Amino acid sequence: MTLREIVTIVQGIVICGEENLNRAVHLGFASDLMSDVLTLLADDILLVTGLSNIQSIRTAEMADILQILFVRNKRPSKEMIELAQEHGITLISTPFSMFRTSGLLYSNGLKPVY
Repeated sequence: MTLREIVTIVQGIVICGEENLNRAVHLGFASDLMSDVLTLLADDILLVTGLSNIQSIRTAEMADILQILFVRNKRPSKEMIELAQEHGITLISTPFSMFRTSGLLYSNGLKPVY
């Protein structure tokens, strides 16, 4: 599934990284606990989170995650956007809850990490 497809499925808004919308993503992981995210070993992960602070960007950077989907209309700060752009991380926001977002993505073919 591409990021472009993900944006459509979750009625998302691309905050930064429009140039990466054709990037393929095979796995999804939903969490607000960044310590859980740091345990992931897979590539091509979409991080689905409601944690809209600089730690989510730093965690994605450390875990080599190149796309973050913020739920519940969460919007990253200017500092977060700049850091994401610096590391090539695409940021997307959706109005849906984490539960609904995860269900939509799973039912459309995005696989769970485990």
